[in-house]
Amino acid sequence: SVPLLQAARKKSLNLLELPEAELEEQFVRGDGPGGQATNKTNNCVVLKHIPSGIVVKCHQTRSVEKNRKIAREILQEKVDLFYKGEDSDVFKERKASEKQKQEKKRRAKENLERKKLFKEMQQLDKE
Repeated sequence: SVPLLQAARKKSLNLLELPEAELEEQFVRGDGPGGQATNKTNNCVVLKHIPSGIVVKCHQTRSVEKNRKIAREILQEKVDLFYKGEDSDVFKERKASEKQKQEKKRRAKENLERKKLFKEMQQLDKE
């Protein structure tokens, strides 16, 4: 499962276009929780990019149309990453996100250390 980029950012990304002729689409039964609603309907979309062989399976919503749209977005990101590699906007976005996450984690750790030191100082003052 690949996290989707936010819609606002997606417009700014320079992704490769996917012609419909290069796509192979199937509708299959989804899996997971949902009981009868999931077991009886073919609303899971399997999308294959024929030249690269990349396959995406999407069953995030109950709507076939929404799943088709989401599957195309995910496939477009994967194909872009496949062909462009580190030059891909998707790759750069993920790297930036990873860096932000690490920075946030580092700051949280520093704050925790400061709080510990502050509590120790208060304990020493009381004694």
